This record gives sequence, structure tokens and C-alpha cells, in this order.
Amino acid sequence: MPENWMLPRIFPIGGILFDFLFVLIAIPIEAYLLHYRLKFDKKTSTFYAISINLFSSVIGWFIFFVSEPMLPIQMRAELINYMFFNNFKSPNTQGFLILTAFIIFFATFLMKFFILKILLLSLNEKFLVKKPEEEEAQTSQRRRWRTFGNLKFQSNNLIITVLIANSLSYSAITLILLFSAK
Repeated sequence: MPENWMLPRIFPIGGILFDFLFVLIAIPIEAYLLHYRLKFDKKTSTFYAISINLFSSVIGWFIFFVSEPMLPIQMRAELINYMFFNNFKSPNTQGFLILTAFIIFFATFLMKFFILKILLLSLNEKFLVKKPEEEEAQTSQRRRWRTFGNLKFQSNNLIITVLIANSLSYSAITLILLFSAK
């Protein structure tokens, strides 16, 4: 482990509080969509929304803190300036910011989808353990194709639902950022 790893003396409290606000905004939006589109009950959809948002936020902060020391000095200065003072010094930073926002959006979408898929598979016993009666009942070729079609439809529905939920939560967060900038 490198010797220069130490806790920072100044924490970006504003950035941390904004991230907490973003998670608090994203959870009800995504829980509602999981309840409405995937037909989960409200408690289950809220649990899944909390889980995917907290896990993706932790993974995102981890990636940020690992990749930040690798940035060039100019980009690090712009990043620190934005985190502490909420403005940019260089005019060409905004184009890079838009590209970074698209990358973060799609990376978050993929993280949330895979986290939700893992949670669904790990917390739902009927996917993991099949009863002997069910195995015998699914021997016909027609039922296997029907089950495969249902799983494919559920997977597509899950992808679309997570994409819509992520889009709506990011839209709400973008509106808050626009209002806070003025």
C-alpha cells in the first residue's frame, strides 16, 4: 500500500450532502417505478430502490476516489474548484463535463441493473431452488419455450424499467442542480 494514502484534511461536505440529497430524491422515484412497472409490493420496491441506489453510490464514490489521483493536474484543479466552490475556471471544461455526465449516467444504469438482477436472484428462492414436482412438470418442450419467453420478457421489462427509473431520477437531480446554480 502506498505511503502517501492518508485521510484528507478538508472534506467536500457540500458534495457529500448533495449526493445524500440525490439519493433521497432517487429512491422514491425509482421505488414508485419498480412498484408500478414490475408489480412489486411497496415494501419490496422500496427495499430494492434503496439497495440499488446505495450500492451504486458507494461504488461510484469508490471509483471517483480511485480515479481522481490519476487525473491530470489541470483536471484535478477544475474538479476541486467545482467540488468546493461550485464553479469552473476553464471555459472548455463544460464540454468535458457533458461527456462525463453521459458516461456516469450509463455506468450508473448498468450498475443499477446488475445490482437489481443480483438482488432478485439472490433474494428470491424460487429462482435458486426448484421443487421436484416443478422439474417434472416442466419437461414438455412447449413449456420450456414458454418459460424461456417469459424470462426473456421479464429481463427486457427489467432493463426498460431500470432505464426509465434512472432517467427520471437523473432528470430530477438535473433540475435541482439547475435551480441550485441560480
